[in-house]
Amino acid sequence: MQNQNIDKQNLKPNNNISSLSSEPIVKQNKEKRGKKVAVIGCGYVGKTVASYWYQQGYIVTGTTTRENKISELKNIAHNPVVMIGDNLKGVEKVIETQETILVSIAPISDRQVDAEVYAQTYIPTAKNLVTVLNNNSTVKQVIYLSSGSVYGDKKGEWVDETSSLDTNSDYSKVLVEAENIILGLNKEDIKVCLLRLGGIYGPGRELDKRIGRIAGKTLPGNGESRVSWIHLEDIVQGIEFVHEKGCHGIYNLVNDLKLSSKELCDLICERQQLDRVSWDTNKPAFSTLNAQVDNSKIKKEGYQFIYADTII
Repeated sequence: MQNQNIDKQNLKPNNNISSLSSEPIVKQNKEKRGKKVAVIGCGYVGKTVASYWYQQGYIVTGTTTRENKISELKNIAHNPVVMIGDNLKGVEKVIETQETILVSIAPISDRQVDAEVYAQTYIPTAKNLVTVLNNNSTVKQVIYLSSGSVYGDKKGEWVDETSSLDTNSDYSKVLVEAENIILGLNKEDIKVCLLRLGGIYGPGRELDKRIGRIAGKTLPGNGESRVSWIHLEDIVQGIEFVHEKGCHGIYNLVNDLKLSSKELCDLICERQQLDRVSWDTNKPAFSTLNAQVDNSKIKKEGYQFIYADTII
């Protein structure tokens, strides 16, 4: 694992590449039409994947925990369902005839939630899913979205899929427990693929805008933490890649950028001609991750990143 030489002044999106272009959709429809897939958790990532799969010709079931989201899902899923992960019967009904399951869940909040809410979100869903899958005969693949934050504070050192996980943070403990539950599914006819994502950015979550809002302000920590990132389009295409290839096991899905929080903030503030972010070393940093997350495993499988070194 080597440091990449990145031109930090030329981190622009490649507008010639799009994971959602119409040409491959038309081409692939004939091969994929009618395959049953379920997206458990249609939030920012889940609904985008559901929409992509819907366009590809899959028969899509999409779940949400909120009744007021059903009308929105009707445009991107054939079967929109209100389902809470702690409802065993609900989980069973959603997946009973599916072939592929994508689990893309997160706490419902615009703010940081406590570890108990984290646990209530992830653990019951994971347990019920495994319980149901042990008695299911149609599902052939489960793709579970986790987070690179499970690696914790490695003092900026490199980590890969075999590295030790964080057991100090209450949040990471929940994520690791949920991962272990999913990975504990032991059925020879079901492939389990776990993707550890970087911090997510993309349409509506542009880093230029997010960091622009904190320009000139003071954040806790020293800004030296290494935090990995991944664009929404790369999540969609990464999921479809492991889906089509039938990948099994754990993969880091993060881009090539290994900037510190300070370097990233400075870069974005400079190019927008904004005041730099300051740092308060007397307070602990928000992020529990401080590691350079290696993505070579999924690259060796053949995945090519759309936004490998791009920040928008």
